[in-house]
Amino acid sequence: MIRLNRRTLIAAGATIALACAATSVIAQDKVQLRFSAVFSEQDIRADMMKKFAEEIGEEFDYQGYYGGTLLKQGTELVALQRGNLEMGNIAPQDISNQIPAWSVLTSAYLFRDADHLRAFFASDAGKEMSKMVEDQLGTKILGPTYFGTRQVGLRVDKKINTPADMAGIKLRMPGGDSWQFLGTALGANPVPMAYAEVYTGLQTGAIDGQDNPLPNVQNMKFYEVMKQIVLTSHVVGYDLLTISLDAWNNLSAEQQTKVQAAADSAIEYSTAEHIKRENELAAFMKNEGLEVYTPDVAAFRSNAQKMYLESDLAKDWPAGMLDRINAL
Repeated sequence: MIRLNRRTLIAAGATIALACAATSVIAQDKVQLRFSAVFSEQDIRADMMKKFAEEIGEEFDYQGYYGGTLLKQGTELVALQRGNLEMGNIAPQDISNQIPAWSVLTSAYLFRDADHLRAFFASDAGKEMSKMVEDQLGTKILGPTYFGTRQVGLRVDKKINTPADMAGIKLRMPGGDSWQFLGTALGANPVPMAYAEVYTGLQTGAIDGQDNPLPNVQNMKFYEVMKQIVLTSHVVGYDLLTISLDAWNNLSAEQQTKVQAAADSAIEYSTAEHIKRENELAAFMKNEGLEVYTPDVAAFRSNAQKMYLESDLAKDWPAGMLDRINAL
């Protein structure tokens, strides 16, 4: 009986060892895709990435990190370049920090709406700009992730009609020269601040306002510490769903097709959901007690475009790119 038990235990141990080894091989065979983004898990774009994960299937080990829990805002692109991350939701401003020519794609009043944005990245001009990112930064753009049109939200009562009315307003903007210039082009005093700190900043008065699409304002509950929303519509907000070029090149042709198709499908879902949400949220904000109104948008557009064209930023813009975008 003792010999039998020992043999049984040895056999059982061997079976367990083989099972563990098989599991290890299966895990190793999966393609690791770590994704990092600053948006919260309640964001529509988090649902977008969950749909992406479902569509690429079980041969991929997708790991999603939201709310800046893995990497701080603005550091994702460098992590992709260093091989510390496979996928990220990257702001075009972060790209323009390394490729000045990309600042044209961060300028105010450039894209008219989500359809114009999508048409650009599908065009020859958009492919040229995307190729620039591949060649210079080792990062592949899978597509633009529209998240709404950026509007100004303020905790102060001051009525805003033109850029002159924004004088002295401490407007939170993400870090980086292009973001700071955008705040100045709106007539405000831009203040760099991390996204996760905006609620407290508004609450304490460290900043007077922020600029984000209405879905972001709701997701982060900024409306709780604001008094008004000025519908400046100064930027069609988008980030870029990206994958490191090394990670992309390590995929088979079949896997690349699957990843791109999943990205296209997930982005289409997210865009439709954001447009639907935007149409509902202006009324929601009013019901929450905020004043929601439209200023002299033509005055804001004229002032912003004039400042951009006269700035050093425009000197780096590819010749004719602005006209090609406008013509789409």
